[in-house]
Amino acid sequence: MEVFVVLTFIIGYVAITMEHTLKIDKLIPALLMMTLCWTAIAFNIEHISSWFDPTRGTLISGSLLGNKHILLEQTLLHHFGKTAEILIFLMGAMAIVEMIDHFEGFSAIKKFIKTKRKKTLLWIISTLAFLLSAIIDNLTATIVLIAILRKIIKEPKERMWFAGFIIIAANAGGAWTPIGDVTTTMLWIANKVTTLKLCILLGLPSLLNILIPLSIATFLPAFKGEIQTPKAQEKEHKYAGIVLISGLILILFVPIFKTITHLPPYIGMMFSLAIFACIAEFLSHRQLKLTYGGSEQAPNGHGPTLKALSKIEIPSLLFFLGILMTVAAMESLGIIFDFGENVRTIIPEYTFVTLLGISSAIIDNVPLVAASIGMFRNPIDAPIWHYIAYCAGTGGSILIIGSAAGVVAMGMEKISFGWYFKNITLLALTGYFAGAIFFLVSH
Repeated sequence: MEVFVVLTFIIGYVAITMEHTLKIDKLIPALLMMTLCWTAIAFNIEHISSWFDPTRGTLISGSLLGNKHILLEQTLLHHFGKTAEILIFLMGAMAIVEMIDHFEGFSAIKKFIKTKRKKTLLWIISTLAFLLSAIIDNLTATIVLIAILRKIIKEPKERMWFAGFIIIAANAGGAWTPIGDVTTTMLWIANKVTTLKLCILLGLPSLLNILIPLSIATFLPAFKGEIQTPKAQEKEHKYAGIVLISGLILILFVPIFKTITHLPPYIGMMFSLAIFACIAEFLSHRQLKLTYGGSEQAPNGHGPTLKALSKIEIPSLLFFLGILMTVAAMESLGIIFDFGENVRTIIPEYTFVTLLGISSAIIDNVPLVAASIGMFRNPIDAPIWHYIAYCAGTGGSILIIGSAAGVVAMGMEKISFGWYFKNITLLALTGYFAGAIFFLVSH
């Protein structure tokens, strides 16, 4: 059965990586391998001799297993509950971001960009990507900044260079806060890292990850000279600035809420979503009164909250569900625990995590981090957890297909794999090792 589960995961993951070739959305193989793995366990539950207890963090066997059907049900419920915490948290964050976009809040960022020099623009765009992705996810930060970049630079070939650095900066920015990347959120929700320690320990390594490539890029021919700004200026939404600031503050409030109440992060995110929805509905109500002659409803009858919820990427959430629950199945059988024990006897932990980060340029970092959570038994805020967050978060910048930010930039700007590999990969790799070496020397 263990062989079947592992093969199912491998075949399913190959199908996920070949999503564009097979023309099958990645959520389909993710959900299939989840259901097949747990079905195989259910059919063979009576023959299982050992089981990984997620509450104790140890393998149990013999008489300790008790009623195996009850054990399966309890374990499944435990893992689904932990996965649901992540999905609900992401859903709330997505809804807030969509409501900010509804009021064109991100257009207010363009006010900070007034330069015509390419070098200065590169530093401004990269800084915005680094800071913005630390608050919202790196995927959204990439989409927002490339959209802004299109309004500043007309030439597609010039934009490709800037987009490459947006990818590096967004992934670096998402690695040092618990709300900046799915992988750091997973570690945070799993109580492997705390907000303050994560920010302190990974702040400088993540900053080096983008500063080193930026310093090198200053001397590249692609960033010499000036850009031609478009003549037409778009009119900004009346409440864009208010919505952007209030939305970002409420997202930043989530870690504070967890620290104060000790409640799971998704509770804080739902609280922030509720407050922000009130603000959005109030501003929308005022706008409608002015626009539609006192009418309390827009012609379509939907306010910003419902519109935002309708735009949430359900396929992405289902993909995370499939991946995390598949990894949970392998963890329950003790496969990941045994693999972790074997790795420790062969190579040092930090060497393994460094290689894990590089492999995240090819393999999605979500299952890698999910496996790591079940593999290592270190206490909360142990340096290894923070190093996992750094490597998994920034390693995806090495190849354009290695992160969600890279994939979306690839689609938006038609960046080829070869162009990115030739021009950006070495810069990203330099930044990755600069941050990694700094972390290892420091800790």
